[in-house]
Amino acid sequence: MRGFLLIALVWFCSSVQAQVTPPPTPETNPENEEQLEMITENNEDAETEDDAFLQQMVQFLENPINLNKVSTEDLNALHILTPMQVHSLVQYRQLFGNLLSVYEAQAIPGWDVATLERLKPYITVRQETRVASSIASRLRNGESTLLLRATQVLEKSKGYLLDSTTANNYYPGSPQRLFIRYKYNYKNLLQYGFVAEKDPGEEFFKGSQKQGFDYYSFHFYARDIGIIKTLALGDYTVNLGQGLTQWMSLAFKKGPDISSIKRQSATIRPYNSAGEINFHRGAAITLAKNKWEVTVFGSYKKIDANFVPADTTLQIDDLVSSFQTSGYHRTNSELADKKIQRQIAFGGNISYRFKNGLHLGLNGIHYNFKLPLVKAADPYNLYSLTGTSFGNYSFDYGYTYRNMHLFGEFATTDKQYKAMVQGLMISLSHTVDMSLLYRNISPGYQALYTSAFTESTYPNNEKGLFAGISIKPDMVWRIDAYMDLYKFPWLKYRVNAPSTGSEYMVQVTYKPNRVLEIYTRLRSETKSINYNPDGLTLNLVVPQPRQNWRAQLSYKINPIFTFRTRTEMLWYDKKGPAAENGFLMYADLLYKPLMNPLAGSIRLQYFETDGYNSRLYAYENDVLYSYSIPVFYDKGYRWYINANYDVSRRMTVWFRFSQSILPGKQSIGTGLDEIKGNKKSEVKLQLRYIFGKK
Repeated sequence: MRGFLLIALVWFCSSVQAQVTPPPTPETNPENEEQLEMITENNEDAETEDDAFLQQMVQFLENPINLNKVSTEDLNALHILTPMQVHSLVQYRQLFGNLLSVYEAQAIPGWDVATLERLKPYITVRQETRVASSIASRLRNGESTLLLRATQVLEKSKGYLLDSTTANNYYPGSPQRLFIRYKYNYKNLLQYGFVAEKDPGEEFFKGSQKQGFDYYSFHFYARDIGIIKTLALGDYTVNLGQGLTQWMSLAFKKGPDISSIKRQSATIRPYNSAGEINFHRGAAITLAKNKWEVTVFGSYKKIDANFVPADTTLQIDDLVSSFQTSGYHRTNSELADKKIQRQIAFGGNISYRFKNGLHLGLNGIHYNFKLPLVKAADPYNLYSLTGTSFGNYSFDYGYTYRNMHLFGEFATTDKQYKAMVQGLMISLSHTVDMSLLYRNISPGYQALYTSAFTESTYPNNEKGLFAGISIKPDMVWRIDAYMDLYKFPWLKYRVNAPSTGSEYMVQVTYKPNRVLEIYTRLRSETKSINYNPDGLTLNLVVPQPRQNWRAQLSYKINPIFTFRTRTEMLWYDKKGPAAENGFLMYADLLYKPLMNPLAGSIRLQYFETDGYNSRLYAYENDVLYSYSIPVFYDKGYRWYINANYDVSRRMTVWFRFSQSILPGKQSIGTGLDEIKGNKKSEVKLQLRYIFGKK
């Protein structure tokens, strides 16, 4: 309970007065919520503790970007505009000068009312205000934020009921997840800070964690200092090309927003999230002169890995069999793998941007490891990453011409295994947009910390063609659809033969006004998987179809209340031997008054599935900078309540309580996470205090 007491102490000891008008709070776009759901569905190990994207959106919300001065990188970071729309803004400013108001943006070719409505919370039009040019001035005139968060599952799982006398593996620490972040920021031009986090079950200032928190992160980041475009020290992320060589930031994949096929982000970004995997630790710098940009970075960090000690009988030295990505250091086995591997990474990028809209770039990254990586001798691991060093190198480009944008990346490893991604986005008219993307990635191509537009989590062993279309026949209706056909030339985990797959989606959205929005979506996917119900010597590889239908309604009852409901059904292997059905329905009520420091939301949900294969996911509102996308299977109910209160213009507190109830179940979870009973409850408390200039 230390975390809750710490937050409560800061809250009650602060002599502050409640304010009348709360500061703005970010809301994810519905398209982004769907994208996050699909990322989680396709990669259940995806880190949800990386909140860099949400942090960035909050920064834009609290410091709206000036359309008259904004860079293309900042516009791309919003994940709202297409490359053609960004290019049109640049050309419009060159032809007509600065915009006089936000609403003038409707005159920009390719922009419309719907686009502007999505952008409005994050943009402004004004004469550029004077900014401090020196680092010393920026260090004096910024704003500091302290964020404290504590989370706990109230029911004790099996891991907390055991000890060293009863089991080899158990959870010796407290069940709280504790998180602290301090960040100093000056107009998004300079920031520094630290993060400290403890996961549930990890010890705290005792035992294996005498240093307190299990995870610490520090960063320093500066922009636009003469020839220095970006400078990062400590923890940072690197994004190159189209994600074949390196992509550490959030990257959307398939979804209703067909423009999400292109990777768009600044090359170097600061990292101050709780995720313990997707970042570099060291230094990076980007130099910009005229149309040239050069980036160089280096990193040294210790990472978790499955350690295999030397064995003289088998004549093997110390090695690792795989990398660990959970970030948990609770049990003896998890602690044995903690930071066992040393990773050195270095690389860079050089790019040139022509006046005609053409961008060319060269990218490279090389890794060195202390211990060799040796995978299990399974056939699907034939092309897996092995050894103590490897590298990735690529060429990427982007070109905008009128209503068309071409982009792509050609990549290779140091062992000459090839990969490519080629994409096209075109606006056929003011009502029709299309996207095409082809990828061809050899089975031997391997890369770390990547997120290209592929069916697989990482770019490897895949060929595919994606085609998407968006039709807006009028101001009320919108139709989004895509098709993705792909194949895997070599074996995969749980697929003992080359295989194929396909995915189709169509979504119809009806939005007659600002208060009502309804959409319905049908999605069909077929993947191959091993099937061997009779215990044969060889597994059969058979297609497994999966259909999903969803309908969602959002209605703004009045300026204070918004009602939202979703109904979703899923059919797995319909009419086949492994057939399963799934159903989910929820209702939300959101309370957000204009002149009141209190806001909140509540959800009531029912779900029922025949098994894990028919599982469903649903995005849940959470405290600031956080989101959750639980998986639902079996039969049960779930509800949660969120509330936030602006104690003052500098201090805000959040409270969240969620509970899942599974009638008829004797336990929830497995292994050390097993909870006796049919309920699982979680409470979360968060405090944010802003000091310095505001």
